[in-house]
Amino acid sequence: MKTVTLPAEYKSLEKISRFVVQAAREAGLDYQDIYEVELAVDEACCNIIDHAYGGEGVGDVRCSVEVGEDTLTVIFKDHGRPFDPALVPEPAVNIPLQKLRRRGAGLYLMRKVMDELHYEPSTEGGNVLVLVKRK
Repeated sequence: MKTVTLPAEYKSLEKISRFVVQAAREAGLDYQDIYEVELAVDEACCNIIDHAYGGEGVGDVRCSVEVGEDTLTVIFKDHGRPFDPALVPEPAVNIPLQKLRRRGAGLYLMRKVMDELHYEPSTEGGNVLVLVKRK
């Protein structure tokens, strides 16, 4: 498993994204799957910054990538406020994008582009978010 830890800041998104995309390429994911993984990773990082920490520069984001025989697993850990994505209802998607509620749309997107999304509170405090993409 490869891991990178960076400050929970928007400027870290590019480094985290490159880290995960490189692992996805090495795992043999196709272009569409890599795009979807990158999209979910960006959304997860933004949620950590905005919701777990309440803004930039408050803590770190630890991102680990594990390549399985038929899966790519991305694990995020933070020490922010606990947040369970299962408690966020899916947004109404039959309305114009401009009117889509701001909260919950990112989680909806992650759920749609990834094969699995799991959350658990960290035993060290904070959150653990696991995203799985099947090859």
